Amino acid sequence: MIVNVGALVTVAVCYVVILVLGILAGRKAKHSEKNADTEEVMLAGRNIGKFVGVFTMTATWVGGGYINGTAEMVYAARRGDGSGLIWVQAPVGFAISLVLGGLFYAKKMRSAGYVTMIDPLSQKFGDRMGALLVLPALCGEIFWSASILSALGSSLAVIIGLETWLAIIVSAAIALCYTVLGGLYSVAYTDIIQLIFMFIGLVLAIPFALTHDAVSPITETSMYDMGGWKGYLDGVGWGLYIDFALLLIFGGIPWQVYFQRVLSSKTVDGARVLSFLGAIGCIVMAIPPVLIGAAGYSADWNQTDYASSLTDTGDIEDYRLVLPLVLQYLTPPAVAAIGLGAVSAAVMSSADSSMLSSSCLFARNIWKLVFRPNASEREIVWVMRGGQLVFCIIATVMAIYINSIYGLFVLCADFVYVVLFPQLTLVLYVPWTNTYGSLSGYIISLLLRLLGGESYLSFPAVMKWPWYDEEYNTQYFPFRTSCMLIGLLVILMVSYLFKRLFESGTLDAKYDIFNAVVNERKQKHEYSTNTSYELSGTVNQALEK
Repeated sequence: MIVNVGALVTVAVCYVVILVLGILAGRKAKHSEKNADTEEVMLAGRNIGKFVGVFTMTATWVGGGYINGTAEMVYAARRGDGSGLIWVQAPVGFAISLVLGGLFYAKKMRSAGYVTMIDPLSQKFGDRMGALLVLPALCGEIFWSASILSALGSSLAVIIGLETWLAIIVSAAIALCYTVLGGLYSVAYTDIIQLIFMFIGLVLAIPFALTHDAVSPITETSMYDMGGWKGYLDGVGWGLYIDFALLLIFGGIPWQVYFQRVLSSKTVDGARVLSFLGAIGCIVMAIPPVLIGAAGYSADWNQTDYASSLTDTGDIEDYRLVLPLVLQYLTPPAVAAIGLGAVSAAVMSSADSSMLSSSCLFARNIWKLVFRPNASEREIVWVMRGGQLVFCIIATVMAIYINSIYGLFVLCADFVYVVLFPQLTLVLYVPWTNTYGSLSGYIISLLLRLLGGESYLSFPAVMKWPWYDEEYNTQYFPFRTSCMLIGLLVILMVSYLFKRLFESGTLDAKYDIFNAVVNERKQKHEYSTNTSYELSGTVNQALEK
């Protein structure tokens, strides 16, 4: 394999700049080894302003999977199955998700002084139930990192000629290095340069790609049969479309990477504003990959140097590589190299955030609250750093060796939507929900989702909802949303049932084994003794006033 030296140098420079900036940003943290502070590491001392906050919020969502996936879906219209721009749901879905998060979740979470997204769940339902709810969130973060690292390895292999495994390992190691050293400070400040690299690199490539001799005007190709690169939607596809739209909108809320930025904001109003501005950023950053995908769709690839690698129908074999292939074959070498730097920056902006978020969840909501309630601040910081290393290794190994990472990520994203969204929403807005309802809803919604199967993993459906397609193992009915709503109703009904049974005396207080109804006060007392929530919440509310 021939290595493209120019592209390699460009990416190396990009990585060095990001690494140096990450290390310098980490020096803003006020903690030391002798005086460790988990809030400094996890939340940058709740000192993230609006400018930095908007960049880090946008960069977290706009990662390698976001831009590569957007270009891929636009190009996929060549299949003639309706795929195309209309199915690029992530930008709009995530934008709406951020707006809803700012309107209904950011204020409640930030004013209470929580440290992680799971904190209100642990406080209400107990430490062990909180730890159980960490699992889908933790898996989602790890599989997300693995999927985007895998995408990066493929991109570097196309343009540079570098071995995929080497590219993945180097990228993961650099992201891990500055994340361990500086925590959220490093992640947030490197997001600024990463987002700038990403935007400039992709925008620079657009005019060259659209005006290449092999590319027909995208205004003409958008008028082709079945909507051209815009795609189309009809029939039972509407059920699947609505299901994924709701998954992106509401399932995009209960992610630690989002709430980590909300909780790190200086003020409650700042947390809400960065959510709204981050939504605008998601939409704006989707425009370049959409145009690049349209250029790929409109290209006659037989006129390029990639002709020998095309399928019999003249298509690119792996649609996931559309964006790097457009950069490589439809733009000048220098522009392609800069564009690759943009792709690399996009991946690292999401990978570092995911590593930090997953380690915070483990250190705070599992290690601290379940196994080591009396752990010192220094111990928690070191557990978090160890978690970053372990989770980075797991994600890297998965990215190198597992071919179905995207399928695993999709399944875990479903779990976040189906399991966590109703739990988080109800704990914030329905005060009488309890552990009995939470556990019942968790089991029922998770079971229903698993029974629905997953086509990406060739996992057969046991429970076949209306409009099920046997040939493609696809549920066209919005069953994910149905599983979520059923779980939500189960939480409400079971919580209310046990509340009435215990408060009426039908069940004796000694049977309140979770300390969730009549013994709830005892649970809250024990919880506040082992954590700093009440103090943190009081201090933060005072500061806000």
